[in-house]
Amino acid sequence: MPIQVIAFDADDTLWVNEPHYQHVEQQFCGLLEDFLPRHTVSQELFRTEMDNLSLYGYGAKAFMLSMIETAIRITEGRVAAHSIRHIIDLGREMLHEPIELLPDVQAVLDTLQTQFRLVVATKGDLLDQERKLEKSGLASYFHHIEIMSDKKEQDYRKLLRHLEVPPEAFLMIGNSLRSDVLPVLNLGGWGFHVPYHTTWEHEKIDAKIENERFRTLETLKDVLPILL
Repeated sequence: MPIQVIAFDADDTLWVNEPHYQHVEQQFCGLLEDFLPRHTVSQELFRTEMDNLSLYGYGAKAFMLSMIETAIRITEGRVAAHSIRHIIDLGREMLHEPIELLPDVQAVLDTLQTQFRLVVATKGDLLDQERKLEKSGLASYFHHIEIMSDKKEQDYRKLLRHLEVPPEAFLMIGNSLRSDVLPVLNLGGWGFHVPYHTTWEHEKIDAKIENERFRTLETLKDVLPILL
């Protein structure tokens, strides 16, 4: 396997992320259950998020703005100011969440850094992702940090040019088939999927991948016997 560079997704690959969003979403839906059932509020929030992706991108701040917009829309402008304040506080709490590394992350990075160039390739809000990386204590493992506005083929193509590495020598490891695996495989690179127990609806796809450069791992440490 001619791998030279290994890129890792960050959220829900290196550390816990999606459960924080789900916890906040549950509180948001409870805040508005006098107007609509919780599951309907959740559906409306997701619709708002999808409508706003091209404007706000990904991350906690975009999520907070979409919650505020959804609250105003489904209450027809009757949402109280103190409820808007509550939504803002929920967003601020997300930005201050402590970082919880996933199992074996540090041990895997310790082992791989001696033989490969390691990279973080993640999407989201620049300040928030930089904050999480700093608080994680993992920054020193990585040759390069790439915080993308999105993770599509053109975004990975730009990263490969910056790293001066051909696709066939590049491996992306992450929990999202949509964002971490398929674009890289389409470019001729390697994609390893490490499923996380909960996934944002937008990242879910129903596809069977048959590609010699693709692997599904039960845990992150399963990458070691494949590469070493």
